[in-house]
Amino acid sequence: MDTSEETPQSEYILRPMNCELNQLSMPDGSAMLMQGSTAVIAGIYGPVEAKPQKMIYDKASVEVSYSPIKGPTKVDDRMTEMYVKETCEAAIIVTFHPATAICINVQELEDSGGMLGCTINAACLALINAGIPMKFTIAAINCMIQEGSEDIILDPDNTQLQEAKAEFTFAFDSMDKNVICCYTTGCFTETEFLKAMDRCKQASQY
Repeated sequence: MDTSEETPQSEYILRPMNCELNQLSMPDGSAMLMQGSTAVIAGIYGPVEAKPQKMIYDKASVEVSYSPIKGPTKVDDRMTEMYVKETCEAAIIVTFHPATAICINVQELEDSGGMLGCTINAACLALINAGIPMKFTIAAINCMIQEGSEDIILDPDNTQLQEAKAEFTFAFDSMDKNVICCYTTGCFTETEFLKAMDRCKQASQY
């Protein structure tokens, strides 16, 4: 489903983004990313020697640690770790550094909506900054379907999300624009899902 010809470019505007690299001195690479008021900082350690119980002899293992802004790590935070791990594993050329570990540490700074997408984008930027070999880069986009109007809103903040009947996060690779990560919550039809995916895909290219 392609709506790129009927949807003006102005419809793909996201919240303002700002990225600062090398904000942390200890990691091999780091990136602080702000999307609107949502902000995270990601640090990369590695490739480093893997612990024996986590070592994979023919490729690097990817480990992700996500720390919320306050309180202990929750179930949702573990889910975030899983999505970031699987997305970054798909992008990294893990066979370049067998039997090693690449550790991605993410610290939440402010959550005003779209935290998963911001986290994935920050992790990708930190990997680039650390010089980790990658097959492609990643662009993650959040969107929602508004209750009642059925409008698709790109990169919504927390105020807009209060009126969402469904929320989506898609991550696309820079080469073929394929979906490499998809997170959904709420109720939606197949048509709505495909429309949301197409809007996010188009937005990821601007």
